[in-house]
Amino acid sequence: MTRGDLPPAGTATLFQLLRDGRPRTRADLAAETGLSRSTVAERIDTLLGSGLLRFTDKASSTGGRPPTMFAFNPAARVVLAADIGATHAKLAVTDLAGTVLVEQDKKLDIADGPEVVLREVCKRGRELLTRADRTSDDLLGVGIGLPGPVEHQSGKPANPPIMPGWDGFDVPAFVRGELGAVTLVDNDVNIMALGEYRGHWSEYAHMIFVKVATGIGSGLISYGRLHRGSQGAAGDLGHVRVPHDTEVLCRCGNVGCLEAVASGAAIAAKLTELGVPAASSGDVVTLARNGSVPALHQIRQAGRDIGEVLATAVSLFNPSVLAVGGALSQAGEHLIAGVREAVYQRSLPLATQNLRIVQSASGDEAGVSGAAFMVIDHALAPDQVASLLSR
Repeated sequence: MTRGDLPPAGTATLFQLLRDGRPRTRADLAAETGLSRSTVAERIDTLLGSGLLRFTDKASSTGGRPPTMFAFNPAARVVLAADIGATHAKLAVTDLAGTVLVEQDKKLDIADGPEVVLREVCKRGRELLTRADRTSDDLLGVGIGLPGPVEHQSGKPANPPIMPGWDGFDVPAFVRGELGAVTLVDNDVNIMALGEYRGHWSEYAHMIFVKVATGIGSGLISYGRLHRGSQGAAGDLGHVRVPHDTEVLCRCGNVGCLEAVASGAAIAAKLTELGVPAASSGDVVTLARNGSVPALHQIRQAGRDIGEVLATAVSLFNPSVLAVGGALSQAGEHLIAGVREAVYQRSLPLATQNLRIVQSASGDEAGVSGAAFMVIDHALAPDQVASLLSR
């Protein structure tokens, strides 16, 4: 690549200003950046040529010809997002604003192994691109959420308990080989947290997202960014021991873990012991919606147990929002009520005076939304945009 092939210096930085979607004129940009009009014009031409900017309606004239305005063009590229669970996958193609263009739910079994599952995901992804009237050349990247621990830097699953054959598998390399696009991978709760935050709570700096389904996990947002910890294990709420005495054995080998006490699977087992047959989180939700008193009681108690653990997290992390999602959150207000009861009782008033404890507003869209934003934020960062423009 020669020097003449490179975008003008600072073009990527100028682009970051325009990512908010607000139309601006060349004069506006010159005023905001302190750059000369000619420099701004050169960089604008580069961004227009890449498709990342588009013309918008002209600004109001103060005399003479109205000045031209420019804005971020979300349609310039697309992202393939996949939220893969134990028995299903939700896939979507989004634009660069994270808006879903087309989507599909697909039943699959994570236990079939990485090559079988990922090959099917890539096949469905190509079909969705066709449905969206886009090609692989338009694909900015692929974002994938997996139902187990992931080393985010490498994208490789790390000892996932319900994913036989996946440990250490190079998911990004496999998908990149199939689709020819940069691929980012994280665990499903992290991408759900990012999707929930960016879609509904971005005016706040700190949030905890809790997923309550077959298992329990959480994602942490700090200063608007995912906090993954040094090994990507931050937010592993399900394997914190509950404060009260219990010797319930957890699948991790320890006893008294929150997941073993308050998850959808744990509630289903308790209901079955009480003579109310339930095999899954979905069964528990159905029973609750049909007014089953034992189910509602168990869900409320699960909320309290989760809230007792979260009370410590709230005091330690001091979020503004605590959002509860996952299958069990669809059982109504009983789970959230139990969480609120325990958190407000056990946390200090200073930590809870402005705390909002809410049901997830994104529902089952949180995962694909977060997977898309994970790719968008990476690919449109200043250093990556410079590379994108040079191509």
